[in-house]
Amino acid sequence: MQHGTMSVEIYRPENIDMQIPHKQDELYVVISGSGEFLNDDKRVNFNAGDVLFVPAGIEHRFENFTADFTTWVFFYGADGGEK
Repeated sequence: MQHGTMSVEIYRPENIDMQIPHKQDELYVVISGSGEFLNDDKRVNFNAGDVLFVPAGIEHRFENFTADFTTWVFFYGADGGEK
């Protein structure tokens, strides 16, 4: 789905999350599974139902996640993120 600056996708990495920083702010809504989320220099555990925010340009990735891990990802705002 896409509308204006917003786009919505289902994200489901297999074994390794190979993401690179994105130009827009991101919001993840975890659908299923659990694991660890590295967001810049902070690591948090996540479970289904959790919401995770990543500012534009920040290194981030999912690690040690279960095989059923699936999340919605919302990209939005101007390149460089909202101020």
